[in-house]
Amino acid sequence: MGTVLSISQATKKSSIMDAKLAGEAHKNDKSLKRPSMFVSISWKKLVANPAKKSAKKVTPNPIPACEIPSGRVDQLNSENTRKTHQTEEKKSKAPIPVPVPTVPQDAVVQNGKPSAVQKQPSSVSLVSPRRIVIQASTGELLHCLGDFMCRRCFKLKELNSGDVVIWFRNIDRTLLLQGWQDLGFITPANVVFVYLLCEDTISDSIDSKAELQGTFQTCLYLAYSYMGNEISYPLKPFMIESNKDVFWETSLRIINRLSAKMLQLNADPQFFTEVFQDLKNQRDTCEANLDR
Repeated sequence: MGTVLSISQATKKSSIMDAKLAGEAHKNDKSLKRPSMFVSISWKKLVANPAKKSAKKVTPNPIPACEIPSGRVDQLNSENTRKTHQTEEKKSKAPIPVPVPTVPQDAVVQNGKPSAVQKQPSSVSLVSPRRIVIQASTGELLHCLGDFMCRRCFKLKELNSGDVVIWFRNIDRTLLLQGWQDLGFITPANVVFVYLLCEDTISDSIDSKAELQGTFQTCLYLAYSYMGNEISYPLKPFMIESNKDVFWETSLRIINRLSAKMLQLNADPQFFTEVFQDLKNQRDTCEANLDR
């Protein structure tokens, strides 16, 4: 006594269709679930990066300004105006600074008035020494040299200042013509040097014009050798018969006695000025008065 179940074909077909549909739905669920993982990961990255960037540039929320009532604003403005007026009034009332004259330390107040104190004169003079300027031409110095020779050798009545100038110029011209020098030696400084030698060498005991010429030309030889532009000079124009025997003896005597002064004349301007002035003062007073 059993029961018989009968299944119709329609139900069998529907059950098969349902199974197929369920299988396809399961497959579709798997295919949909796989990409969702990638989408979620990429979405997390996209969301995280802007969050980091925005975290660096966070700006605080501005504090809302409190609203001040209009009546309070008017009150503050009036107070500021009043303070400004008070400050300006104080400045205008302040006294103006006036420089007060100071009394020097060397002054003494007498009867309410300062009077200067007289200082004691010091022994040391603060004034710089006066600078002396002397001017003279070469020709004038040559005449002064000639006048000195005439005054020193007063025993030679026939001697005049022109003779000394001729002796000097003849030797200088001879050296130029013979080619021993390219430039003339006669200059104011060289004339002063010759006067330094003659003033110490020529004595008032000379009683011969030839002796005077020999001594004078010996002084010229030393002056050319010391002050001249050339290395050496010949003896012939300077040495003559009257001084041939005593030429070198006189030269050595002059060198030994006047070597220091010759060096000082070129090194010390004050000493040169003194000798220069001394030579200029040798001019004959009669001729000087005629020139004036």
